[in-house]
Amino acid sequence: MTERTIDLDPDLRGWRSRKIHVRAYRWYATVSLDRDGYLSARDSWEHDDQLPAAYTEAVDRAREACMDRISYDGYPGAFEWVSGPTWIPLFVPFPHVDAAVEALRAAELDHDHRGLRTLAERLALPVDDWLAPGQRELVRGVDFVPPPAVFLRFLRRKAREHGVRLNGRATAGSVWVRPTLSPVEKQEREGDPERYPGWVDRWTGYAEPDGAPTRPPVGGRDHRLSHGAAPVRFRAVETPSRGDCPCGMDLHARGEADDRHATHHVEWALGVPVPKNLAWWGSLAVVSTQSPIAWRKLVSRVARMPQRENQYDFSSWSHLDAPEVTPDNVRAYLLKANERVVGYLVSRDRSRHARWDLVRGSRYGEQDDTLRPCVDLIWVADTHRRRGTGARLVRALADDFGCQVADVSWSAPFSEAGQRLARGLSPQGVWVSTAQGSGS
Repeated sequence: MTERTIDLDPDLRGWRSRKIHVRAYRWYATVSLDRDGYLSARDSWEHDDQLPAAYTEAVDRAREACMDRISYDGYPGAFEWVSGPTWIPLFVPFPHVDAAVEALRAAELDHDHRGLRTLAERLALPVDDWLAPGQRELVRGVDFVPPPAVFLRFLRRKAREHGVRLNGRATAGSVWVRPTLSPVEKQEREGDPERYPGWVDRWTGYAEPDGAPTRPPVGGRDHRLSHGAAPVRFRAVETPSRGDCPCGMDLHARGEADDRHATHHVEWALGVPVPKNLAWWGSLAVVSTQSPIAWRKLVSRVARMPQRENQYDFSSWSHLDAPEVTPDNVRAYLLKANERVVGYLVSRDRSRHARWDLVRGSRYGEQDDTLRPCVDLIWVADTHRRRGTGARLVRALADDFGCQVADVSWSAPFSEAGQRLARGLSPQGVWVSTAQGSGS
């Protein structure tokens, strides 16, 4: 499938026209309605740019059904998008791309949302039936199509979204399930109906009917070790709780977001894995804006660690287009340990600096126009902090430029960790770039 763009306004070709963009990926295609130029060309005082509620609801239903179907078919990743009146994206299985294009066209031009609703109904999966109470065997080719292990992974994710424990097991040609609801999940959902609208408890008090199928045992394992056991008692006790994890993710995330947090937290703590397609011969790599795209993509991935941790609006590395020469020689230093990137420093050369005494914290002193390497941002994986990793990166920057560590400049504003590092490397004071920077 090739990429294509479809103009919806023949009389307004160019940036003013509404467009549908189709782009293929490995597991799915994106079908996106671009209304940005069209809305910008209109008089915002005379027109309401917000989407009608029926339009938004139909798009959301279609998007959710499409994403479920793609995950059901085996896609192991997550979906991320920004939606609004200017950009309406759908993630679509390949056989339904044309239907999605026509549905978006009819919804936008004819105000006809039936195509989006039909697409949602066509791709909807019987998740409620799969998660119904009671033990049963779901047979491949009868109840589902993907490999049992793939289907079980998808079903576990949907069960977490419903607050249900699946008790699932995959066999060669089927999946056994016995969905149950814990008292904690029941109490949380009943106590917050606004967060879980339409939720109904179908699992508490369910009794297996006579003649219900029995899950075959695995080996010699005893499955009745909890028969007749007393239920666990729960009490409400106030506990300290933070909304954000030190890695920058939400501690209260559930379902798919919780999986992303676990992946991100491991990389934040241990470092970002080095892709197997990169030949990395030494422990330190210097990546410029002219380096191969695989290296620049790795830098961009590592740059997301400090961006998420410190809640920055923008990433410190954005050079993902064709190789380019930057006037200030932007480059990134990546330090590797145990086949993971554990240290990251992004730098550029600048010629406007001021002297700063970190010990006394006085105002900036003498001005200097010498060209110096400037530390824009430095990040170290959590388990490698306070071990001299940041200092190694700064020394590597100075050696690479051909100057002393004390001659390195730093971007402002300074974080506390950045001040400690700079003070340890240059206790007599540091040079601070007076050009706009990213912070250290």
